[in-house]
Amino acid sequence: MTTPSSPARPTRILVTGGAGFIGSHYVRTVLGAEGPGDVAITVLDKLTYAGNPANLDEVRDHSGFAFVEGDICDPELVAGLMADHDQVVHFAAESHVDRSIDGGAEFVRTNVVGTHTLIDAAHRAGIKTFVHISTDEVYGSIDEGSWPETHPLEPNSPYSSAKASSDLIALSYHRTHGLDVRVTRCSNNYGHHHFPEKVIPLFVTNLLDGKKVPLYGDGANVRDWLHIDDHVQGIELVRTKGRAGEVYNIGGGTELSNKELTGMLLDACGANWDESVEYVEDRKGHDRRYSVDCTKIREELGYVPRKSFEQGLAETVQWYRDNRAWWEPLKERASIA
Repeated sequence: MTTPSSPARPTRILVTGGAGFIGSHYVRTVLGAEGPGDVAITVLDKLTYAGNPANLDEVRDHSGFAFVEGDICDPELVAGLMADHDQVVHFAAESHVDRSIDGGAEFVRTNVVGTHTLIDAAHRAGIKTFVHISTDEVYGSIDEGSWPETHPLEPNSPYSSAKASSDLIALSYHRTHGLDVRVTRCSNNYGHHHFPEKVIPLFVTNLLDGKKVPLYGDGANVRDWLHIDDHVQGIELVRTKGRAGEVYNIGGGTELSNKELTGMLLDACGANWDESVEYVEDRKGHDRRYSVDCTKIREELGYVPRKSFEQGLAETVQWYRDNRAWWEPLKERASIA
């Protein structure tokens, strides 16, 4: 007589910062209809100003979802969670450059100390894979060409310096202890559920309310824009197919100056330049241009951005039109004008 085999246990993933913009989209996607179907996710989030429980409403009743409110700097909490999981995808970070310029201590605590707390607990618990989500800002600024993953780290803000430090700490646990650590460095993300202090949601929500938008300096700073759908696609490729100890750049392939981006947002919101744009003093140490070379993730893992910027931007603007109940309270609580 054949004994029926028991179903395979799903891969248990601890997602830090999973109530934030990118982390919550990762959770919604992986647990959604087009996800792998063989995972269970626990979100660990401190629910600071940018962490919103409503971002997870879509998956709250999913059988493979659990939520823990807590701090990645809490060694006891983190150690207990690591013991029950197979993999970690680490999004949790302080990420707003302007806030880091005003005061960098919390960025060092969360991004550096928090990452060390997690990675050390992961090593001790025998975690199989640790995916550390980083940023292209660790490379500094580049006038022409694009950064490969081997480019030296030359961060220029307290935020990017803290992220560069966290990258090095994470990778050191691969080199010293053999932990399977994989690092991703993404370009500027955009899309729905984006906290409205960042440039695209700030400009869109201001324009929808008939307010002016603040354009730094001469508006010539250039960024590469990556839709969160494509970012999540890249992260999943790295989690499931990437190599231990490796860094993978993830970009969107659309480079725009802030002035060009502002023009597109004005058009999308039916506003005009003279009435709606206010030039403001440039940010201190404002990096001129970011550009990542995505050859490695494309050739090794088959990554290709799928969402055109025009389509993604139109969808994003429409989402903010349709979801005032989501963003209006956030702007009011954070006194964002």
